Amino acid sequence: MAAAPAAPAVPAGPATPPTNTATPNTPSPAGAPAPNSPAAGEPAPPSLTTVELRDDLSPWGMFLNADVVVKVVIIGLAFASLVTWTVWLAKSLELRGARRDVRNAVRILVNAQTLGQAHEQLRNGTGPAAKLMQAAGQEIRLSASVRGDGLKERIALQLERIELAASRKISRGTGVLATIGSTAPFVGLFGTVWGIMNSFIGISNAHTTNLAVVAPGIAQALLATALGLVAAIPAVVIYNVLARQTAHYRALLGDASAQVMRLVSRDLDRAKLPLGQAAE
Repeated sequence: MAAAPAAPAVPAGPATPPTNTATPNTPSPAGAPAPNSPAAGEPAPPSLTTVELRDDLSPWGMFLNADVVVKVVIIGLAFASLVTWTVWLAKSLELRGARRDVRNAVRILVNAQTLGQAHEQLRNGTGPAAKLMQAAGQEIRLSASVRGDGLKERIALQLERIELAASRKISRGTGVLATIGSTAPFVGLFGTVWGIMNSFIGISNAHTTNLAVVAPGIAQALLATALGLVAAIPAVVIYNVLARQTAHYRALLGDASAQVMRLVSRDLDRAKLPLGQAAE
């Protein structure tokens, strides 16, 4: 029995291409703006490098924009600096005149042969050297009826008291320089701490570390520090200069006192005149 013929094969149809559901990336036309870019003609937002500080950072501008406490510190330091230079000018003129008067008196005492000659030239003087001469003459007159060896000691005590009084007078006013020189840096430091504290408060309130927020307060703080040094450094230097000049003045007073005692001793040893007439 013959086998049945096989069924013809059905030809396969064309394959269906897979469907791509993804949206093709369509290139944007040339010249079209990006989604996040600013529109044409609209200014770009400021960046950290293009921010301009709106506060005036000149010394006067920083003072005007400073906190009340920082302003008080700056004014106090400026006043201290003014006091320093005023004391320097006043004491320099006073010391120059005082040293000139004492040098002239010492020259007279050195050239005098007797106490009477020196007293004649210095009797109308008002300076410390003239007061030394007048005190010696007065003690001699008061001791006219006293005979003994205590006259030199009494005159020396009088001269010593006059020297000390003159030294205290010439040194008056210089102590404020030492106070300014020692405290002005710390006052300026207080202003610095206060200004930096305000800067951090500004950063916290603005929620930014932008230079425009931080810089003004820090600049004002540094201005207080600078003024503290400006007030302190000249005060220390001037105090040392005046201390040396005062020491020189005291040395001149010591020379004048020694010359007075020399004339007193000479007159007493010569015993040419009574003690009551030695100062006439």
